[in-house]
Amino acid sequence: MKYIVDLNGQRVPVSISDAGISVSDRPVVAELTAIDGTPARILRVGDRIHRVVARRNGARGAHVLWIDGWRFEVEALDERTRAIRDRAAASAAHSGPSPIVAPMPGMIVRVLGAVGDRVVAGTPLVVMEAMKMENELRAPGDGTVAEILVRPGMAVEKGQVLARLT
Repeated sequence: MKYIVDLNGQRVPVSISDAGISVSDRPVVAELTAIDGTPARILRVGDRIHRVVARRNGARGAHVLWIDGWRFEVEALDERTRAIRDRAAASAAHSGPSPIVAPMPGMIVRVLGAVGDRVVAGTPLVVMEAMKMENELRAPGDGTVAEILVRPGMAVEKGQVLARLT
């Protein structure tokens, strides 16, 4: 069975068969052993040993892994499911400006972006305070800031458009 594993935005093909395991078409010697009475497992990869705890994380194939104390979010899907999800995402992708909207009523604290700025997905653009907490609103995708519709000190309602990207 061939899986596509998405780890930190990088996709890695993993094959598991009677012949063994391969990662990116390279054979890997690995063994996973449960530790009785705990959610932990011991993962042996070649001559290296790691402590692993895995927990499902919502959608099918999504997991949070703690490996030697480091946290990783991964998604492991078989090839067919990965292809279906990719096609669905591509057809669902909208065209045109991507608005950034207020997730709840609040007050604008800071505007971090300016019209004309080139941004990548995840770039913070607006900080708003709601329920005594600051929320950093980020660009949903790569693009250019086309319009900033708020300023610091301005009260906003849930769903109000704060900025637009192209």
